[in-house]
Amino acid sequence: MHLLNTLYLTTPDTYLRLENQTLAIEQDQTLKLRVPLQHLAAVVCFGHIQLSTPLMHQLAQQGIALVLLDANGRFQARLEGPTAGNVLLRQAQHRAIAQMDRTLPLARSFVAGKIRNARSLLLRGAREARTEADAASLTRQAQNLAASLRALPDSATLDAIRGIEGEAARQHFAGLSLLVRLDAREHFSMQGGRSRRPPRDRLNALLSFLYSLWMNDCRSALEAAGLDPQIGFLHALRPGRAALALDLMEEFRPQAERLALTLINRQQLRADDFLEREGGAFSMHTDARKGVLVAFQERKQELLQHPLLSQPVAQGLIPLIQARLLARAVREEINADGQTCTYVPFLIK
Repeated sequence: MHLLNTLYLTTPDTYLRLENQTLAIEQDQTLKLRVPLQHLAAVVCFGHIQLSTPLMHQLAQQGIALVLLDANGRFQARLEGPTAGNVLLRQAQHRAIAQMDRTLPLARSFVAGKIRNARSLLLRGAREARTEADAASLTRQAQNLAASLRALPDSATLDAIRGIEGEAARQHFAGLSLLVRLDAREHFSMQGGRSRRPPRDRLNALLSFLYSLWMNDCRSALEAAGLDPQIGFLHALRPGRAALALDLMEEFRPQAERLALTLINRQQLRADDFLEREGGAFSMHTDARKGVLVAFQERKQELLQHPLLSQPVAQGLIPLIQARLLARAVREEINADGQTCTYVPFLIK
């Protein structure tokens, strides 16, 4: 298992073309860079990026995903070659979604992973808080998340699980602004909680951007494992919605939030890196997006201890590992102890 790169393009009117077995990047008819295709797992284009048809054909033939996002990171389209997934695995996935005794445990696992990781983030913030008031507030919200975790095992329906997740998310976002350094809170705080379309403040705009990056990685990981990203267990099925990718991404949302807080608290992002549009929507300037993408790629190279593998792995590989663990649970494989495999989310410390 190796960590292939995702190429992100953010400069408007950049032109991408095929040159032998490399991807050539041109700006203003000047060649800026060549990237060997063998080094790529995906190409992600933000906004108005132009591509040649031969390049799109070659990306599809080599199984390199082409993802088109708008300038703010919202998904637009995805180009892929022939489906390479295991049809028997997908059959098992379709059977599992029709059985509530299979769906509910998986949905609980996704939510449990998200809440545990969110709670770890708040507790860490409480330990490092500069004021007693912040520490007390963060500790209280972490305790509320612990109460949500205790309620999960008794949730007997998907609506009950979703209700617990929604309340936990509200508590978590209430504390997230307290993790921002004191002198930056005027510009980086959530105004009324989570807002997405459009983001109503700088912190929400940054989180939406980072969530979209994790979403792309989770979808790619599921496809690599042979699962259908459209057939989810927690999120409701809707045409065009990658419900399983949203399921898998839940446990990684606090990872996105950690990076967001690091960029703000180290002053790598400042208030003037964001643009406030008419109507109160916020977006990042192009140069700020490039900086976030560099930080995201660097973070993916960091080693984390995976509890099930008992060895350090690059953070960028963890979605793929989790997707394979999920595939084992969907297939109901038998583990070394003679028990049916269950899905265990990745927990951060």
